[in-house]
Order: sequence, then C-alpha cells, then structure tokens
Amino acid sequence: MENTFLMWPGGKKWFVRHQSNRLPKDYNRYIDPFLGGGSVYFYMEPREAILSDVNSELITTYKAIKTDWKKLNKILKVHSRKHNDAYYYEVRGQKPREICHVAARMIYLNRTCFNGIYRVNNSGVFNVPRGSKNTVFTGLEHFEERSELLKNAELYCCDFEETIDRAMEEDFLFCDPPYAIKEEQSFVRYSKNLFDWEDQIRLANALDRAKERGVKILMTNVNHKSVRELYENKEGFVLEEVSRYSSISGKKEGRKQYSELIVSANL
Repeated sequence: MENTFLMWPGGKKWFVRHQSNRLPKDYNRYIDPFLGGGSVYFYMEPREAILSDVNSELITTYKAIKTDWKKLNKILKVHSRKHNDAYYYEVRGQKPREICHVAARMIYLNRTCFNGIYRVNNSGVFNVPRGSKNTVFTGLEHFEERSELLKNAELYCCDFEETIDRAMEEDFLFCDPPYAIKEEQSFVRYSKNLFDWEDQIRLANALDRAKERGVKILMTNVNHKSVRELYENKEGFVLEEVSRYSSISGKKEGRKQYSELIVSANL
C-alpha cells in the first residue's frame, strides 16, 4: 500500500524508503503513540495495532476511514468540485461535528493548504493559508484498503505516555515525536498542546520502562546533544545518526538535509 494519504510535518516517508530494514519482521502488536500521517503503520500493515495522537481531528479522520470511508469519499468529492480561493477559506472557517465531515475537511485542507503544513493557533484553530495546489484527489487515498487495515486497530486521542504504557513484551513500539530540544521550542505547533522539553524527558522515561518490559522499540528524534544524553545515560538503548531531507517548510531555507537520531532497544 502507498504509505500515507496525508502530508504531515516530520512525516516518515523518508524512513520507509531508506530505513525500512530496521523494522522488525516478528512482533505481536504494532503500537504508535505519535501517529501523524501513519507512514510506517501503512507500510507494515500489522495484524493488530494501537494507534494514537493528541490531534483530535487527525484521529477522527482515521476513525471515519475505518467506519464509513464511502461517505467520507463522497463529501471529499464535493470539496474537490467546489474548490477555489473563497471556498478554501469558507471550509477552513467551519467547525463540523459529524466525523466524516471532520475528516473530509481535514483531508481537503491538507491537500490544498500552503505546502501541506498542518498548524493551529493557541485556540487550536487551523490557520494555514491556501497553497498553489488544486488537486484534492491524488491517487494515494486507497480508502477501502485502509479501512480494512484499520479494522484491526484501536484508535485513541490521548497523551503518548498512556499509549506507551499499553505496550507489552514482544510488541513493537514505533515513536516519532515532535522535535523539541532543551534550549528552544523549535517545533511548529500542530496541536494546542505543544510538545516541549519536559515531554522529551517523559518520553525517555516511558520508553525506558517499556524496554524493561521487553517491548521492541524504534524511535526517530532530533539529533541534538540534549536528546542523545537522555538515552546515552540509560542502559540498553542503541543510538545511531542518519541524514534525511525535509521538503515541508514554510521557508525555502528550511527545506534541506537534516541529521536524525534513531534510538532502538530489544530489536
């Protein structure tokens, strides 16, 4: 299956393309507490999964695909037919409640906003201007296939620590947290609750507990001294540095090669 249907800040298409050999072949459940665009999940197509994110609209979108992809697809076709400047901002200002309308709005905005950036203000309102792309259907949807796969997944909108604590021996835990370092808050806000340095510390401690339970762990994170120190001081973690390219940025100078940190345990 094509590995995702959303453009997402920090998405893991690059990881699937260049680092998939790191993913385990044998495991019980696949667990992902920072689901985002779900590139690794859709690539692995696990038999059983626990998926979560703090972005409620994102989880609602996955639930809509899981439960009623045909209705979602029909609403998205309406957005595609009506798309223009005025319509984009009309939809951006809406606050639908029914899950398929929430999902169709999110996918439509993701396809037509500036550079695929997902960003909200302090009130949790999506505020990205319209971009130059007019294509709402990209051929990467595969909603029916994704719906079948998601029937084997539990979906939660919750804090990452709650999901990590569900992982048990021989489960595979993939973590791709927002990138925050000790000196500054460098991550673009994608939910009302900004992931900060204290969350990096909580994440390291939660992964340490999971490691002791025999969970198979693979995490990508920002390659920064402060982050490396969180794991270098804990026994059983393997740290490696890799390079990847990021094209999702509001500024041209932000689209470049980045050094990433890969942390693993029990693999």
